[in-house]
Amino acid sequence: MRSIGGLGAALFAAAVAAGCATVPAPTAITGETLAGRMTVRVDATPSSDARSVTAAFELQGDARQGRLDLSTPLGTTLARARWMPGTVALVTPQGETRFADLDALTREVLGESVPVAALFDWLHGRPWSGAASVPTQPPAERGFAQLGWVVSLARFDEGWIAARREQAPAVTVRAKLDGSP
Repeated sequence: MRSIGGLGAALFAAAVAAGCATVPAPTAITGETLAGRMTVRVDATPSSDARSVTAAFELQGDARQGRLDLSTPLGTTLARARWMPGTVALVTPQGETRFADLDALTREVLGESVPVAALFDWLHGRPWSGAASVPTQPPAERGFAQLGWVVSLARFDEGWIAARREQAPAVTVRAKLDGSP
């Protein structure tokens, strides 16, 4: 399994090699594009160290068909996840790897599953329609719980979204959107 540390090393190597090999140009995907910066942190466990990765991102499409590009601060695309019915792939300068679904892709790359399908709605400040949700308490906290994650919208007006899964190992996803959602 590739850990975040391994991904970080792979992304660094990709940045160094960017002049020699690049990720292929994106395929046409319809739908809205969300962009910004994202950090994913997986807390330490008795058997593994804490891991985190930060990158600029561009998310386009929807849960059924889309793509997620991760880039360096200078704009070099380091990795592209793309999916459509029956196909999920991660493309890096080193090649393409296919996965059974988006959960399998995030589990392989991050060491833990991140609900990419729900992320589209979460980045808009709303629960995903594909699963039950409950508002966080007290309501002034601005957020909701869904799929075992607590999504904080406390700074949503500033473009910030934070989601945390408490189940060990705890996973935190923080995103700062460019512009407003």
